Amino acid sequence: MERFFDEFFRVHPVKSVRMLEIFPPLLSVFLITLPFWGAWAFPVQLAYFIIFFDLYWLYKSIFLAFYSYVATQKIKRAEKEDWFEKAHSLVSFDKIAHLLIIPNYKESAEKLSSTIDALKAQTIPLEKLHVCIAMEEREKEAGDREKEIERLYKGVFGTLMFTHHPEVQGEVAGKSSNQAFAVQKAYDLLVNKKKIDLDFITVSSVDADTIFDHQFFSYLSHSFLTSSDPHYKFWQSANVSYNNFWKVPTFTRIIAFFGSLYRTSLLVQHLRLIPNSTYSLSLKLLKQIGYWDTDVIPEDYRIFFKAFFKTGGKVSVDPIFLKTSMDSAHSHTYVKSLVNRYNQERRWAWGISDDAIYLKWWLSVKNIPFLRKTYLVGSVLMDHVLWPVNWYIITISANLVVFLNPVFTRTSLGYNLPKLSGFILTVCLISLVMMMYVDFHLRKSEKGAKTPKWRQWIFPLEFISMPISGFLLSSLPAMISHIQLIIGKKLEYKVTEKV
Repeated sequence: MERFFDEFFRVHPVKSVRMLEIFPPLLSVFLITLPFWGAWAFPVQLAYFIIFFDLYWLYKSIFLAFYSYVATQKIKRAEKEDWFEKAHSLVSFDKIAHLLIIPNYKESAEKLSSTIDALKAQTIPLEKLHVCIAMEEREKEAGDREKEIERLYKGVFGTLMFTHHPEVQGEVAGKSSNQAFAVQKAYDLLVNKKKIDLDFITVSSVDADTIFDHQFFSYLSHSFLTSSDPHYKFWQSANVSYNNFWKVPTFTRIIAFFGSLYRTSLLVQHLRLIPNSTYSLSLKLLKQIGYWDTDVIPEDYRIFFKAFFKTGGKVSVDPIFLKTSMDSAHSHTYVKSLVNRYNQERRWAWGISDDAIYLKWWLSVKNIPFLRKTYLVGSVLMDHVLWPVNWYIITISANLVVFLNPVFTRTSLGYNLPKLSGFILTVCLISLVMMMYVDFHLRKSEKGAKTPKWRQWIFPLEFISMPISGFLLSSLPAMISHIQLIIGKKLEYKVTEKV
């Protein structure tokens, strides 16, 4: 099969990829519109599909609560460990080095300082941290920010370097192309000039608002040095949006709540764990696969699947059971904050544009365990396809069917469909209560400004806004990104404002 598709893609390089590119978003549009025309064409089958989907949503809710609870307990235990002592006792600890690439564009020096200050608080000796501030040449203020950062942190780390990514024809401006440029400059400095052993260097992709746990790099050192195959590993912590949790609008906070729990739950789901936002891997592996691609917007899933297929399926992801806290999209006004979150979701949902290359690799790359590659690609494909669909099916579809087809309402199934659907979704509230419990315990150890108790107590009331926030800040932007991909209009990279 792989030989046939490899030849097919070679003969039809553009049309074949375009065909795979529009298939997932077309499937999303099909499922979104299904209740509108299916109510007349096949109401009985549609009713059973809605009930099945509601049960699937109940299953997802239960397991999100369960897995996030299990992961939270592991995080609590890991936070009590002395990871520096555990790592320091290992034979090759003296050789370990960590390169951090921090791509940024129009972020303030204050925002970058909060990230760098968290690095200063690491338990690992700071000379083992090599920090690369990756700027864009087109930003006029970058030079001033570089001088300020250098003044504040010169001599603190093993290396503090700055790169200025030039505009290159054919590249897509954004995090992926910036990091690809920066890491090659850093490689030349660390490996060729400073003679640091490539076999013992990790590289971390770090967002400009990332606040690491103070033991993160000690934990990463221990995990790297005790791994049987560290050069085929990624490492992922629990990326949670807690930096400004109580400052953002309610609608954004609800999305941040579910997103943080979801990313935490992935730490104990093995194959479901794929690098996201801030992650680490071996610099040797990154060089082997040709660094980050320069012609894409989403880079985290892309770099993992690129590594997975280029190494014959040898690559996997190990969890780091610590929290890495980030900002939710925020701005100086309420409306701008919501617009920021909307644009961020549009960019994240554009990740579906990469599904074509994953499908191409799945069909054409040889000598990879079929079940493993199918599970990985299938899971990502399902997540992307259902992203804009979930809201429509669980929120309005049951009532929409009986509204559009009054005749069907006179049947037993049609009459009971909204009631049965509503009952299943009400049961999901039990899982929501459990999620609130997990979220409270996951957040309560966060450092920073104390939150008044009354805010904690009224937080559950904010979940009344779930249908609105789910539509405006998740389903709608994802649907528009999907439609934009179908019509062939590329998404312009918009950096999320950080205040």
